[in-house]
Amino acid sequence: MSTSLQRNGRVVILGIYVTDLTFRAGRMPLIGETIAGTAFAMGPGGKGSNQAVAAARAGAEVVFCTRIGNDAFGEIARATWAAEGITARASVVEGVSTGAAHIFVDDNTGMNAIIVASGAAGTMEAADVDAIEADIAAARVFVTQLEQPLAAARRGLEVARRHGVITVFNPAPALPLDDDIFPLCDYITPNETEATALTGVPIANADDARRAADVLLAKGVGAVIVTLGEGGALLHSASQSILVPAYHCGRVVETAGAGDGFTGGFAAALARGDDAVSALRFGCALAGISVTRPGTAPSMPMLDEVNRVLNQPAEAASPLS
Repeated sequence: MSTSLQRNGRVVILGIYVTDLTFRAGRMPLIGETIAGTAFAMGPGGKGSNQAVAAARAGAEVVFCTRIGNDAFGEIARATWAAEGITARASVVEGVSTGAAHIFVDDNTGMNAIIVASGAAGTMEAADVDAIEADIAAARVFVTQLEQPLAAARRGLEVARRHGVITVFNPAPALPLDDDIFPLCDYITPNETEATALTGVPIANADDARRAADVLLAKGVGAVIVTLGEGGALLHSASQSILVPAYHCGRVVETAGAGDGFTGGFAAALARGDDAVSALRFGCALAGISVTRPGTAPSMPMLDEVNRVLNQPAEAASPLS
């Protein structure tokens, strides 16, 4: 675990914790059908919590804000954060369960399909952010997503902006958003599906991603990062457009959590002072390692593992024409 790391840069993350219930099988069952699975595992998950674990293992000082229930899954959450050296601001909601996620993993490809029930974290409000304003003000980077209510995410971005903190918005799962949220985002990190949902631009390659990113820049985003899975990640802003190839670190075992790993790693790198392109490479390398391991939060690598990948010869990032 990461408790012995030398911490460098503070990241505050607002999001949800869920306990992942992961089933592996050769294919998805049809409606009304029962099939035999090959494996089952239970472990910590949730986009926000996964990002917090990734950032903590990458060397950041992490504060994570959420809500949990007073139940066994809540105990798993607290034990996870303590083991990772994460400072938890987790309100306990009586009478509401801690969140859970059903994850199907295809044995043949490692690809996944997920159902998330946010539970207690789904009751989060803007007041939860107001309660941690001092934490945000003292941070270098603030991160949020859309698994918790939009009002809480928006308030987090507003508070971070007010205090001059770098904002990273992971718009997942994709939801309809008012245009006034985009100027609050120094960085927005959708995958291809989410970028298409936000912009209406179908994405099949990096050039499509650039066109979608232009739509988001026009709405006021500072810089857009479109994660492209095996295609790497595109950083697109008014001043640069850089495609960083994916890092292939071994056989793909499970892709669930890779996007969370990227966002957490990117935030940790920004928090310690890396420039955007270096942070992009760091996030890609972290995600490249995570897909070679099962689980979401448990798949996140340690800082020295990511650095070893980055120190190996790799294809240089290529500017788009």
